[in-house]
Amino acid sequence: MELSTSKNYPPLGEDSIAEIIEELQEECEIEKHLPGGGYLHMSDELPYLVVYRNPNEDQEEIKDRSTVRLILSEASFLIIGNKNYEGYQRLMFSLSDAMAAKFKSFLIIEVFTGDQASSGFCIKGPADKLSTTLKVFKEELDTIHSGYRALNLNSTIIEDTTERQPEGKKPLLTVQQLKEAGCLLLGLEVPPVYRSEEGRDYPVFFRRFKDDFVKALHKAIFQFIRIQTSSGVKSYRALGQKRLQKKVLEIDRTLAEIETSYQFLWLVSPANIRQIKDTFFESNYEKVLNYHYRLLPFDPDVLKRKLYNLKMEEIDDPALSYIFREKREELDLQISMLTDRGSDSFFYNSMMLYGKIPRDLQREAENILKEVPEKEVQEFESIMRAEDFKALAHQEFEYFREQDRNFSSKVHVRDDVNILMVSQGELYLPSDYKLNGNETRALIQHEIGTHVLTFYNGKQQPLKLLSIGLTDYDTLQEGLAVLSEYLVGGLTSNRMRTLAGRVVAASARMHGAEFQEIFRLLEEDYGFSAQRSFNITSRIMQGGGFTKDISYLKGLLQLKKHLEDGGEISPLLTGKFALEHLQIIKELEERRVLKANNLIPRYLNTEETKEKINLIRKGISLSQLITA
Repeated sequence: MELSTSKNYPPLGEDSIAEIIEELQEECEIEKHLPGGGYLHMSDELPYLVVYRNPNEDQEEIKDRSTVRLILSEASFLIIGNKNYEGYQRLMFSLSDAMAAKFKSFLIIEVFTGDQASSGFCIKGPADKLSTTLKVFKEELDTIHSGYRALNLNSTIIEDTTERQPEGKKPLLTVQQLKEAGCLLLGLEVPPVYRSEEGRDYPVFFRRFKDDFVKALHKAIFQFIRIQTSSGVKSYRALGQKRLQKKVLEIDRTLAEIETSYQFLWLVSPANIRQIKDTFFESNYEKVLNYHYRLLPFDPDVLKRKLYNLKMEEIDDPALSYIFREKREELDLQISMLTDRGSDSFFYNSMMLYGKIPRDLQREAENILKEVPEKEVQEFESIMRAEDFKALAHQEFEYFREQDRNFSSKVHVRDDVNILMVSQGELYLPSDYKLNGNETRALIQHEIGTHVLTFYNGKQQPLKLLSIGLTDYDTLQEGLAVLSEYLVGGLTSNRMRTLAGRVVAASARMHGAEFQEIFRLLEEDYGFSAQRSFNITSRIMQGGGFTKDISYLKGLLQLKKHLEDGGEISPLLTGKFALEHLQIIKELEERRVLKANNLIPRYLNTEETKEKINLIRKGISLSQLITA
């Protein structure tokens, strides 16, 4: 939102105030420019209002932009302009009266800064009337105190007073008006530790301070709502805005456009994989041809400039600011990797992008390879080829269309694809693809029941990134995909060994091993066939060292722990995100920014799935997930 405006808005008389209240009741959430640079953003479903008034009453433009930004992500806030103060008082009284009639009570919190030398919060309010709310508020602000050296070691002060406004200012409402309107008023003095004595902001410090402040404020407000009102708000996470600001949508759209301007996996995979394989086997596993990659369809410098021209520092919503900044860093790494294919820099950036191999993951991989023997590939009567798999994929697409008639996706059978994969919601198959009939059910749910489904569910959300993928979405995506193989009875011993083999191969690459060394490690030490050893090794060596393949077993292990802790699968199908984003997803759902899933996979609600999930919750090992 724009904090100042040169337009002359009509005074806040009885008629204009009545129109605001009527519109609020009809629209549920409103945004209004008000006289003298004022602004109202309010939700009819939340019985509170956070208020900020311009300390420079003779100026329309707000100079203290950092402090006002502490409240801009609120679902209900008012910025008081420098004109028609009596009109603002009438507005606050009328809003309080209407909302208290609806919810039994209403809360106003005025936020303002203390002296430059101050280094502690001060809550001004009726300690006897709001003892529980003030206690929670104090505890949350004390947590902020303990996390910043700039704040003093003393705890937050609660000042029991009727003077709840900044020193030298008029009260927002008189005591009598507060009683008549059924409203309770708090003042919160904030130490301006996020700026220098000369008034210069510390932007990185302020961002973290603001996020912590908003969380503390929401927890205190929720405590008031829970005890003092009839509102049905279920969590402090529901107190953010429902409507996404224009600036948020622009940044989301631009990040999505940047990522979809190239196909990362396609550009990382070699175009001459068949020649590499033929030469390697013909030379008795000695000669490895150079990987040849497809030309980049973009200029890396131009794309990075576009990426860093995004003004993410202007996003005041803590949840969205976090996922946007995180995504920018990931895209920066991806673009650098594509520029550096075939070099050591590609490999180092790959480790930064996908992370190191945790000890528990390394241990699980090694245990699987010791406990689960390699099975010889047998001849099956039912052999599925690319066109057969394509037909089965279309059957699954029809199942999705029964749930949502707008669903659409395509299958591409191509000569220059070396692996089965989904990219931007569409399925790609190698033209010479072959598999036995027993594997098809598992792969259908892996690729279509997970990757295509979450792309489509994410695409129905207002945030485009939920279809493209938040940072590190691969780990949860692949974990869900492998879990689906288990749930439909298609997770074989060789498949599980392959996932474990990818981890030990990536670990070997991280320790400096080259193609032939990794191949021999898999074939001689871990008993993989030459064919499967090559497949694992060739994937790990893409670009010079591509460690994405650790995501499969890593994601499965994370998901197993999630289920053991009582987590559910359905919320993870909203789009493409990491397990660590789940609380943000829940917050956006509670704020009703996100809507319910359009599609659910075929297997999710079967009795077989319920029984198998119960087994996981009881703690069976990964090697026990093998079904064939």
